[in-house]
Amino acid sequence: MEKKTATVAAKEVVKKAEETAASVTEAVKKEAPKAKAAAKSATAKASTAAKKTTIAAKAATKKAGTAAKKTAAKAETAVKKATKEAVKKAETVTQKTVVNLQFDGRSYNTDQLLSIARDVWKYDLNQKPAELKSIELYVKPDEKKTYYVMNGQYQGSFFI
Repeated sequence: MEKKTATVAAKEVVKKAEETAASVTEAVKKEAPKAKAAAKSATAKASTAAKKTTIAAKAATKKAGTAAKKTAAKAETAVKKATKEAVKKAETVTQKTVVNLQFDGRSYNTDQLLSIARDVWKYDLNQKPAELKSIELYVKPDEKKTYYVMNGQYQGSFFI
């Protein structure tokens, strides 16, 4: 009888398992539509949030573009202004004044005297040409000399 009891018990266990499986399956079938609806709702919410984020990103990009356009316009205005000022300075520089000094049958103009002074700076004073910032010349024809002050500190003279 024990064999029959074990078989009966096994059958009862199988039957209970089938019943439990059936009830779980039924519960899943009942809950599946709810889960699907919840999933659809979550998907819809995520989609809406993504659309809102996209709209916000587009708006931010548009604002940044507007700011960039304004900055570019300001830069263009500044460049035009600087160009006008440079043209004015260039026009002023092209109006060069030349002074000719004549004495004892000799003639020197400002370019020649400046060239001699630059040579004195480079060869006599052993300085680099790029370091020469200013030259002041004082011509004394009666002494046949030109006195100089270079960069405000080097003083001397050369014969003309």
